[in-house]
Amino acid sequence: MADSMRKPDGQLRRGWTTGACATAATKAAYAALLGGEFPDPVSIVLPKGQAPSFALCLEGRGEGWAQAGIVKDAGDDPDVTHGATIIATVTRVAPGSGIRFRAGEGVGTVTKPGLPVPPGEPAINPVPRQMMVQVVNELAAQFGVEPDIDIEIAIANGEELAKKTWNPRLGIVGGLSVLGTTGIVNPFSCAAWIASIHRGIDVARAAGFERIAGSTGSTSEAAVQAYYDLPLEALIDMGDFVGGMLKYVRKHPVPKVTVAGGFAKITKMAQGAMDLHSGRSQVDFNWLAKAAARLGGDNHLAGSIKSANTAQQVLELTQAAGLDLPALIAAEACSTGQRMIADSSAALDVLVVDRKGKVLAHAG
Repeated sequence: MADSMRKPDGQLRRGWTTGACATAATKAAYAALLGGEFPDPVSIVLPKGQAPSFALCLEGRGEGWAQAGIVKDAGDDPDVTHGATIIATVTRVAPGSGIRFRAGEGVGTVTKPGLPVPPGEPAINPVPRQMMVQVVNELAAQFGVEPDIDIEIAIANGEELAKKTWNPRLGIVGGLSVLGTTGIVNPFSCAAWIASIHRGIDVARAAGFERIAGSTGSTSEAAVQAYYDLPLEALIDMGDFVGGMLKYVRKHPVPKVTVAGGFAKITKMAQGAMDLHSGRSQVDFNWLAKAAARLGGDNHLAGSIKSANTAQQVLELTQAAGLDLPALIAAEACSTGQRMIADSSAALDVLVVDRKGKVLAHAG
């Protein structure tokens, strides 16, 4: 794990989602458009009742429009948008137009079905939209006007930042998404990653793909993509969350789903783990020793496996002994996964990949 992604020691500070920042910026800009003053700081009420305040870093206005910007604070989470400036520009439009959303610079546009908003729309998710509509309606009622406005959300450097996210493979072009369901970023939360897995599956299903593949890392992803000649959109950045992916597939099946990963990660799945993170599951070397014995390994090999330091060392020991341990691991991992999706129409297979990207075993 890169240093920037390491979880800091001690109490972690929560932050605010892009959607919360966009809502606060929209409120400040619309208040200025209606009343002439920018509230600074500007406060909003989040879906669960919290009422944070945000300082403005940018103000602007002209004939029929006003603009406000807020620097996103994601707390101690390694969020790609931490420190980015979220800008809302509110513009009066023709009576009866209602509230419309626009993608400004750095905010993407949806181009493929399967996401929470349809193709052609700005990549602004439903909850942030609802939050912005609420603050606009409240201000419009306060000033006795109809809320006929365009809300344009922009994110400084968003198009470049989006290259570090899933957006390109989800068919979101031109920038980032405006996300958030609670308004709060919980540092190092699994929820955001698992939500991205779900959206990736949704897009693949909408595209009608016969197979999707979830991988534990970039090496196994490249291997499974080449193995099945898969398009980018069929690749799911599963990471350690094999359980999160398979649970979603159980309720939202695809014809075929592949799990691909390194020897150690797939070993943990073979042992029954559905979260493959090193902090939440461990390789059981006694289990591996018994697995080697099932393949004909002797007591000396079993002892060496039990005292091994890493799964890679076990792999090398068994390879030297002429035992195909990856094949057994792949089969056991496939059985683990199949139990999770037993009531689904999806068919599961598993690839074990070495550190150089070579497929060591395939089962299912």
